Amino acid sequence: MASSDKNTPGSKPDPSSMSVKQQRDARRQEKVAALKREQARSRRNRTIGIVTASVAGAAAVALIVTVVVTSGTPRADRSEIDVAGVQTWDDLTANHVTGAVDYEMTPPAGGDHAAAWMNCGVYTEQVPNENAVHDLEHGAIWFTYDPAQVTDEQIEQITDLAPSTYSVVSPYEGMDTPMAVSAWGAQLAFDDPEADAVSDFVTKYWKSADAPEPGAPCTGGVDGPGKVS
Repeated sequence: MASSDKNTPGSKPDPSSMSVKQQRDARRQEKVAALKREQARSRRNRTIGIVTASVAGAAAVALIVTVVVTSGTPRADRSEIDVAGVQTWDDLTANHVTGAVDYEMTPPAGGDHAAAWMNCGVYTEQVPNENAVHDLEHGAIWFTYDPAQVTDEQIEQITDLAPSTYSVVSPYEGMDTPMAVSAWGAQLAFDDPEADAVSDFVTKYWKSADAPEPGAPCTGGVDGPGKVS
């Protein structure tokens, strides 16, 4: 009967059956394998370190940006904004009335108005004064333009300037100026939508706390003619 082989395939060689050279080769292979395992472990640790450092760096950059944005440039105090060319009116009445109102300014920038406010948005037709003025009472601003005095590009510019809420954009025939923007008790006539005074007006008067009913709805009212958005 044949004797069993101590070094079967897949088994660890028995040092007692190995020559001196084979033993040295086996020890060398074990050292090589151990070195490779250590190198692999080092690569994994290095990769984890790089990822961790990248995440930490990104977080640090985000924190710096946040600090710069929030504290580097403080918000302007509305009361300190001086709008060049603005007209203002004090002590305007704010009664709800029926029928047409004879306003002291064109377009109107406050005064008695209809009981129903108009839904804010962009209109392609002239809207009723009395409903639009009710929007101003709620803190909205109203961009108006004389179709005979402006270009399509200018209409697009003031539409882009108007905030997405609490604003109205509509044509207004017969104005003394190509364009105007109105708030409760304030109005700016202009012919250049890119003028600093226009953006200053929006910053100062949009949703102003000085309106009689700031924050009251600008939706859920009535639509004027030609509403597109």
